[in-house]
Amino acid sequence: MLTATPWEKLQCDKLSDVITRQMVSGADGTLARVLLARGAFVPRHSHRSEQFTFIVSGALKFKFDDGHETTVRAGEILLIPAHVPHEATALEDTVDIDFFSPRREEWIRGDDAYLRQGATKS
Repeated sequence: MLTATPWEKLQCDKLSDVITRQMVSGADGTLARVLLARGAFVPRHSHRSEQFTFIVSGALKFKFDDGHETTVRAGEILLIPAHVPHEATALEDTVDIDFFSPRREEWIRGDDAYLRQGATKS
């Protein structure tokens, strides 16, 4: 049966003191709500999934290996192609909705140490 689920009913994983995540996965995709406190840093990583990042509130500054930087603010969407290394810093307290395809198998397994070490950038 198809039912709607509010975010508040999904498990909330505290990945670090400054990053929490809720997620749901289907057969082909993962949808996540990530809450990042100002100064939270997501270390450089890449994944086989294409990533759509939608900022609900706040702002994330992304850096890419080619030297490109972009700041994504509330109401904006960023598409990160599969296998593109990137890192992000929360410029403000941020609510981020991410959609990944294919789904994030390593997140489902809990093999996401890079996020769990996500502290403030020194």
